[in-house]
Amino acid sequence: MKRADVAEFYRRLADRTPEPKTELEYVNTYTLLVAVVLSAQATDAGVNIATRPLFRTVQTPQAMVELGEERLREAIKTIGLFNTKARNVIALSRMLIDRYGGEVPADRDALVELPGVGRKTANVVMNTAFGAETFAVDTHIFRVSNRTGLAPGKDVLEVEMGLDKVTPPPYRRDAHHLLILHGRYVCKARKPECWRCVVIDLCRYKPKTPPPGSDARPIARKAWPAKNL
Repeated sequence: MKRADVAEFYRRLADRTPEPKTELEYVNTYTLLVAVVLSAQATDAGVNIATRPLFRTVQTPQAMVELGEERLREAIKTIGLFNTKARNVIALSRMLIDRYGGEVPADRDALVELPGVGRKTANVVMNTAFGAETFAVDTHIFRVSNRTGLAPGKDVLEVEMGLDKVTPPPYRRDAHHLLILHGRYVCKARKPECWRCVVIDLCRYKPKTPPPGSDARPIARKAWPAKNL
């Protein structure tokens, strides 16, 4: 995608969603970190259902350690992989207490050393909590970047590096949320809703999906690797 097209691509997404933000619910930086860890291979809506009552009383690493792994498992049992996630949340809470005085460090390298925290999770926290210009590539962003031609790549790291290279300054802070929302609600995995896409003329995805009720033949989606969708 040409540089001018990239800028226009982001401008239109930003015009449609002037104040993009995460759909995960949280009360402070620590609960954001926990919510992002819990959201791996789960929906934000599903995580929110479990964490709403949890975060009413548990808002610090110390409170989480005092809650304990067993009661945390019970609180998040509706979320996939809850056993492993509960173990990681308790472990990362202890590490935050021991190493950082109970505070979440504003450093990506420090974050990825926490149990259950990978590069994507660290990028989300750095961006959402600390305003860093990071690009957390999840399945939605991987798909949008490849499908549209914005920043194609074989894996999430290549896409992340591509986004970092092509995204212009006015949009770097919000690019993550703009792209994830576009992928979640418009550029969907199985059937992108091209007929209501604000960047349809800039997108390299061919052919476009026709609107519901159209006489046009159904369009098969491009075969991106299933693990990346």
